[in-house]
Amino acid sequence: MNPRRGFLKKMSLLLMGLPSGNISQPFRSGTDSMLLPAPIDRLRVAFVIFNGITALDFIGFYDPITRLKSQGYIPNLSWDLCSFTERVQDSFGLDFTPTRVRQSLDSYDLVFVPGGLGTRTLQTDKDFVNWLKTAQHVTTKVSVCTGSLLMGAAGFLNERKATTNFKEYETLKKYCPAVQKARIVDDQDVITGGAVASSLDLGLYLCEKLAGNEAKEAIRANMDYPRFDVLVKK
Repeated sequence: MNPRRGFLKKMSLLLMGLPSGNISQPFRSGTDSMLLPAPIDRLRVAFVIFNGITALDFIGFYDPITRLKSQGYIPNLSWDLCSFTERVQDSFGLDFTPTRVRQSLDSYDLVFVPGGLGTRTLQTDKDFVNWLKTAQHVTTKVSVCTGSLLMGAAGFLNERKATTNFKEYETLKKYCPAVQKARIVDDQDVITGGAVASSLDLGLYLCEKLAGNEAKEAIRANMDYPRFDVLVKK
């Protein structure tokens, strides 16, 4: 990293209330209740995939997050595509290739759960839900769209505020007592996003949380994604 970028990154972290150097334990950033992984320059992400996934739910979050590595903001970022089955297809037959199958999710810093029609049956699939529960102690758990139904089925939304696809607010209430009609909801160790296209906003929001506004804006510009304000409920 060149000196100017390093200086700007440190300044953005300081303005956010985050430490500018490496730390060895998770920490809370000022008055913000989100618990972030540490150290800030190293991050291990699990992208959960499953049959009946909505492709944009996954890709919309995957693209900006992985750019944190390709654009030099988190050089030691690594990730896996984690699945409970050997083969994964979206609702239209598009194949995804998992890199880890039925392995525990407890070693990651961040676990991301997308939505899709597959969530309707998986939320009552005891084997799948028990596998997802291995992420219980992961520092940051993120979902978009109906991925929150799976997070709820795993017990991650107890005493948390959360959102989901606007058509599934009532369904989410059985898992979450405080359903929010919002595009992004950030509550302690859980961050949830609304329907499908909000995955892009959610990905950029996490980029800012993890690496600062400079990183988010550079990634947004390279994606040619318009700048607009997104209401985040906390």
